[in-house]
Order: sequence, then C-alpha cells, then structure tokens
Amino acid sequence: MTKQQQLFDAEAAPWELDEADDRPVATVVLPETPFGPFDYLVPDELLSRLEAGMRVRVPLGRGNRTVQAYCVRITNGRPEASRSHRLKELHAIVDNAPLLTPSMLRLTEWMSEYYLCPWGQVLEAVVPAGVRQQAGTREVTFLSVPTSVAARLTQLKLPRKQAEALRVLAASPRSLTATELARSAQCTAGPIKELQRKGLINSESSRVHRDYDGQPKVEREHQLALNAEQQVALAKILDAINSQEQETVLVFGVTGSGKTEVYIQAIEEVVAFGRQAIVLVPEISLTPQTVARFRSRFDGVAVLHSHLSNVERHAQWREIASGRVQVVVGARSAIFAPTPHLGLIVIDEEHDASFKQDSLPRYHASNVALQRASMEKVPVVLGSATPSLESWRRAQRSEYQLVELEKRILERPLPDVGIIDLRAEYQSRSSRGAISRPLHQAMTTALRDGGHVILLLNRRGFSTSIQCPACGGVVKCPDCDIAMTHHREGEKAVCHYCDHQIVAPPVCPECQFEGIRYGGLGTQRLEAEVRARFSNANVFRMDSDTMQKPGSHEAAFAKLRAGEIDVLIGTQMIAKGLDFPNVTLVGVINADTALHFPDFRASERTFQLVTQVAGRTGRGDRGGHVLVQTLSPEHPAIIAASKHDYRRFAKAELPVREEFGYPPSGKMIRGIVRGESELVTEAFAEKVCELIESSVSDRGLQVRILGPSPAPISKLRGKFRFHFLILGQDIDVLRQVVSAATTKIKSPDDVQWVIDVDPLDML
Repeated sequence: MTKQQQLFDAEAAPWELDEADDRPVATVVLPETPFGPFDYLVPDELLSRLEAGMRVRVPLGRGNRTVQAYCVRITNGRPEASRSHRLKELHAIVDNAPLLTPSMLRLTEWMSEYYLCPWGQVLEAVVPAGVRQQAGTREVTFLSVPTSVAARLTQLKLPRKQAEALRVLAASPRSLTATELARSAQCTAGPIKELQRKGLINSESSRVHRDYDGQPKVEREHQLALNAEQQVALAKILDAINSQEQETVLVFGVTGSGKTEVYIQAIEEVVAFGRQAIVLVPEISLTPQTVARFRSRFDGVAVLHSHLSNVERHAQWREIASGRVQVVVGARSAIFAPTPHLGLIVIDEEHDASFKQDSLPRYHASNVALQRASMEKVPVVLGSATPSLESWRRAQRSEYQLVELEKRILERPLPDVGIIDLRAEYQSRSSRGAISRPLHQAMTTALRDGGHVILLLNRRGFSTSIQCPACGGVVKCPDCDIAMTHHREGEKAVCHYCDHQIVAPPVCPECQFEGIRYGGLGTQRLEAEVRARFSNANVFRMDSDTMQKPGSHEAAFAKLRAGEIDVLIGTQMIAKGLDFPNVTLVGVINADTALHFPDFRASERTFQLVTQVAGRTGRGDRGGHVLVQTLSPEHPAIIAASKHDYRRFAKAELPVREEFGYPPSGKMIRGIVRGESELVTEAFAEKVCELIESSVSDRGLQVRILGPSPAPISKLRGKFRFHFLILGQDIDVLRQVVSAATTKIKSPDDVQWVIDVDPLDML
C-alpha cells in the first residue's frame, strides 16, 4: 500500500479532534475513491463492540461527509504515519459481527498488493452483495423491561391492560416484538405504546434472519473402490494433508480416470477430523453434477455460484461461517468462503480460463487459493487432463507434486480421434452444410445403434456475420468493433459483447442491396441443420442463450441422464466434466474457431478444448470415438489432441513461449486504456508507457515493454481501447515498476485504465 493518507490538514478545528496518542485507533479503507487507508479514533462507547472486518461509518474530508468503510486494523495508540496529524472519531458500527476473519483480511491485503488494486475494492468483491446487504433479514424492534422497572413492578399504578402487558414482558425469558407481546397479553398495540411513552419499556432494533433451507435431500452413495493409480494419488494427497503444511499436488489424469473420486475420499479424511474443504469448478454448467455427487457423500454441502439469489447466497455464507458445512462447492468466488476450519482446497479443471476474474480485482482463483493455503497451512489439489502450462512447468521443477492417472477407470480405452480435413471436403463439394460426409455417416450409425451424440461448436447464434457482397459492408455494432451475430429467434442481430440489438436487416444498411449475405456458423444454425438431417432425433442445444434461467443446467442434465436427448449441441460449456456413459460419438464442428486468435495462448486453448470434449465419449461399455473437423489438420495442437498426448503438445509449445518470454517462461502484466476519444486515449496510453519505461531505465532492469497499440478488439461499448504488455522474469519487480510509475498519474476525465497482473485475455 502507499503511504498512509490523512483526512484533514493540521489547522482543523481542535474541538473536532483528540490529540491523545494512547487511544485506540481504527484503520479503515473505502470501496471507492478516496480509497485510503485512513486512521480514526475509536470512541469509548464503541470500543467493546468494534472488531477488524466490520464496516463502520466515518466522517470524510473537510465537510465531514459520512461514508461507509471497512475497518481493517485496530491499534492501541496512533500508528507512526498519523502522529503528525489530529484524528477524527468514527461515528458508528454497521455490522453486528465481522464480515471477514483476520486470515481473510490478510488474504485480501495480499490481493490488493499483488493485483495492484485498492484494498477497499478487493473487500467489496470478496464479500458478496447479499451478505453486505444482509439479504434475507428484516429489521425487527424487540421490547424488554429495564431492571429498575422490574424491581418495582408491584408498586406501579397502571391501567389493567398496561399492567398485564408489563407483567408478561417482565416474565418473558427473552425480548419480545410488539406483535408477540400483544398476542401474549391479549391486548392491542395501544397499551404497549403507552408503556413505551412512559419509559417503562426499552426498545432495541436488530436484523433477524428468515428461515431458508437450500439443500435438497439426495440419496446417499457408498465409497467406491479405487484402482492402483487412484490409491497412489490418494496416498500422496493424504500425506500432504497430514503434513499440516502447505503443499500443492497436481493430479494429471486423463479424462475418465476417476479424479473426482480421489478428491472425495481425500475430503472424507479431512471431514473426519472436523475440518472443511473448498472445491472449485470452472463453469456453472459443472456445478449441478458435481454438487449432486458431493451431496450423495457428505451431510453438509454448500454451493456458491452466480445463479444464487442474494438471499440464498447470504444463507449459504452464514452456514459456512457457522462451521456446519463440510464441503463448499462453487465457481471462482467460492475461494473466499468463510470456512473457520479449512483443511483442503481442490481446484478441478484447474486449466480453465474462467478461474480468472475479468473485472476489478482481476484475481486468478488458483493463485489466490495457493496464497490462502499458504497462510492457513493447508494443501491444494489441482486436477486436470490438460493442465495449464504454468502448472505443468511448476510440476516439472518439483514446485508441485505430480500425480499421474494414465488409465481410465475399469481399463476403458481412450476414444479414437479422427481428423476431417475440411479443405478436402469443400474441394470435393460433397457437403454444403456444417456437417461433413464422414461425420454425417458416423452420426447416422451412432443414432441407429442407440448411442448419443455430442456436437461442439464454440460460436452461438445462427449466422456469425452479416455482409453485403455488393459494397463489402459488414453489419457491426455501433459501440464495438465487432461484427453482429444473427439470431434466428426473434430475427435480430446481436453484439455478444455489449448486447446491443437491432432487427436483422433484410437489405444492406449502406447501399440497400437486397442480396445481403448471412454467413458464418453458430449453434442455432447447426441445430437447424441437425434437425433437418435427423428428423427423428431428439436434439437439444446448450449455450448461454438457452441456459439463462436458474435451474436450466439441472434440467438439461436430468434430460441427458434420462436418455431424452439424442444429439446435444453446445459451446465450450459441454466440453468439460460431463460424465454420461451412453455418449458414443463426439463431433467437433470447427476446431479452428480460436486457433488463430491474436493470443499467445490460442494453441493451448484449442488443444484443451478438443481434448476435453473428446473425453466426453467412451465412458461406458459401448466405447466411443471422436471426429474433429478442421481447416488446419497439420497444426501441432490438433495433432496432439487427436492422440490425447499432452506431453507432445507441451514439448512443442514451451520452446515457443520461452523464445518470446511469454508465461510460463516469463511473467506478464497487461495494461488496458479505454476512452471516448481515440486520440486522447492513445496519447494517455503512450504517456503511461513512457513513465513505465523511465522507471525501468532508472532501475536498470531487464524488462520488456510492448506497445501501446490498438487492442485486438479496438472498440468496445463505445470506448476506444489501447493496450500494452510488460514482460520480465520476476512478477514482484514488474509490479513495483508499474506501481512506482503509475501511482501519481492522473488520467483525463473520459479515460479509464486498468492493470491486469498475470493476464489470460489478450483481446
């Protein structure tokens, strides 16, 4: 953090201040500018109630505007940084109990420093809105009889109704609401109000929780027998647990090798000692199946994900904090679950990009998990069939323990993968649709034999571009430098970045040519083609358009389990973690959708996606196979994925990363500058880079700066975008350089900029 800030000048009015150096001082941070930290004196009447992790109300600035802040530290006596200034007193305490434990405060302070984000913004992101708002609670006034009044109860001369109400309240073992008292004393509200007016009854308001039961009953399952590889993996994880130190175990297991059962049995060991586990999964689509599996084995399972209402999230949060929950399952934000007895963190599909937050603070859940585990001295288990190259490199350097599961359970073979060269298909003119002739024949055979088919296409909508062949104009979003996507449902064109929508144009908006062309392929068009070709098949589409309603994922999985879906079409959400034994064919419609993005991770993501979706088949006794359609059949990532050969891919990809200093061979920070004026935005981006270059030069560091240049998506939501990359070997050095160069820089009013430490998104 930067040097401690103060709230006022020395000439502030002395009657507002207390110059005593030995009074308790609360250090607070704000969730918005000015962020702090700031120091305040703690009034005597609040001292017994105030704890670090609570929110407080404090006077801010010369006008003493009351604002809400987080108390992050309480010290006896002034901190050194505030000894030259007079301090104001904080006004009030907002919460009845701390929202964050001391360990979570330390974790969020580390996040603030590592991700170069104000501490108050980190706290606001870590504590869910439902918890901050106390969702599911209501303000209730409780009545009680003061001790002095109770002592002279028989001496009071009161009307009969008032006397009876006062007697009932005094005899009650707890405080009562006005409604409860009126019911017990068999009177109206009038006598109670009179007692309050006479000062014979005390009233105190507090928030109470409504009852909420969010955990359905699930049929219990017994522990499964482990094969030899699984037993070795479990033994290594248990050794890490018993060491009572922070260790990281990377479970590198092929799809279908039984990684989840290993996690569960490790967690059973943790729970047996009265401790808790956090299990992170990358997608909301994985959560229903994963949660059902855990609930069949554990009594107390909490769920934290974005589809919960504020009331549900607050209820789950309270259950976790109470210690009654054994396992917390959720997406990236579940890493902040307030577990008082944490014993293990598991991150399934650890390679997945959704573990990285795309708004402030731009944290990576895996990185935060490692830091939290280090602070609380518990192990972390990372699991994947396609580990991130960063994790793989650490395992190769023995920073992580590597555990390998090379065989599927029950010795089932990995599916055969065939590559279909779309260039040959187009030249032969044998197919005019999205589905090639070999894939069509394979689907016909699979459906005839009673098998199920999964088709992956990582593009939603009907047509991915709308272009005029006469003038060449493309229908683009007016606020983004992005072609709009045609959606057949509602006949609209939609920007998938800002959600701007227009009616699908029947003619060219520029030259009015009537032969405007709708091109490209999305999941809606693929669905229409499959329904036309296989009219007797039950077809279901699973993408973010069809999965918007709460419970939609659970309903889709229920249909799959019940065998009501013959052909499942979807985006990447269907590529990971699903386990349905009757899937005998997987088709990848276009493996090139992300292969040629301007992103150094494009090959890695393509390899992971193809390998993961290939793993959805061959999980039952009937076996299965995979067909991958591509225009780049000779690409190393496609070839390695077709052979289920992660080592081959890593061996080819790592030297490329090392040549250019990209992660995992080096560290990276990305800066993104956006503004309404292209010239002003570019000029400010250049100024930031100049300051960073000057800081690097002054320190004589080996740091590379690339840019600024227009971002691959050069305009988004009405803002022009420029970005730059800072590369080096030591992330702490990079952060120090950026922090030193940018601490005092002030951007123009219409320009915003962010720093992304360890970026995953290059667009």
